[in-house]
Amino acid sequence: MTKQNRLIVRVFLLFVLVAALAITEGCYYLQAIGGQMEVLRKRRPLNEVIGDDTTPVELRDRLRMVQEAREFAVEVLLLPQNKSYRSYTDLERDFVLWNVFAAPEFSLEPETWCFPVAGCVAYRGYFKETKAREFAAKLHAKGFDVNVGGVPAYSTLGRFNDPVLNTMMRWSDAYLVETLFHELAHQKLYVKGDTAFNESFASTVAAIGIERWSKRREISDDVEKRRLFAELQAEIANLVEVTRGKLQTVYDSNLSDHEKRNGKRLILDKLSAAAQALVTESGLSVNNWLAPPLNNARLISQNLYDGSRPAFDRLAANCNDDMACFYAQAAALAELSFDERQARLAKLAN
Repeated sequence: MTKQNRLIVRVFLLFVLVAALAITEGCYYLQAIGGQMEVLRKRRPLNEVIGDDTTPVELRDRLRMVQEAREFAVEVLLLPQNKSYRSYTDLERDFVLWNVFAAPEFSLEPETWCFPVAGCVAYRGYFKETKAREFAAKLHAKGFDVNVGGVPAYSTLGRFNDPVLNTMMRWSDAYLVETLFHELAHQKLYVKGDTAFNESFASTVAAIGIERWSKRREISDDVEKRRLFAELQAEIANLVEVTRGKLQTVYDSNLSDHEKRNGKRLILDKLSAAAQALVTESGLSVNNWLAPPLNNARLISQNLYDGSRPAFDRLAANCNDDMACFYAQAAALAELSFDERQARLAKLAN
């Protein structure tokens, strides 16, 4: 039995054990087993794919770039030196999995699901889009706001040697490299039960990384575009924060459900329009990621990735962008209780 086959067997046994311990979630875990096994079974070393004469020239060139970015991640960003992202898997689809986000109709608190490795997270992932949408439909039937989003990459937090995926190749070079840095950041620091902390931390590392990567390669257009995009993200994040406050006021009021529903729709439609105006003014060729119809679940999915970015940006600035200092400060936050951590992040953001 080859080393790869032995690993696949261990993965299978691990997930079977987890499924056996959670009979009520058996179907969910079984689809996770199949999805993870497919990712591992189909991977090939990057050098092998690059050296294969049947590999398209464009893919070969981009994988060489990934190899450079992987070494850059270790040397400059101080991210883990391991076997992750040193192989390639072609899943022959656009996304590796689909995440389902959910929230009550009149609440900005996300539904969470708890798992043995990742802890409690504010989303639930499926390796088949149909299964994700079936689960979302069940939640919607119970009155939840739901959102289903395709995911180009994910991290097993260093438990397995994650490969580069073809689903990451559908984006620009900058976004591909940024995604690589984001996923490696999860292996650097991860707090069980705090999705917003984890995603905002990884997004900050990725933003710092892509800026330095572009400067290293003297891609001035990328640097300027990233600066403008970061400004746009910050402006839209401010809009979202103000909107969350307005929605919370409506949800906490004594209005009837009908009146709350109308107030909610008016507030969300105004947010969509304001975000579109900012996108247009920016001159960037990007879509309005807050386009209608918006709901609580979509706001939550947005907030998870960028909600604490201002705090982490301040943390990086306080460290003069020294990565060792930044990681040490972030790790100190991770040691705090959830409430203490939220208070500290709010103080940093302000």
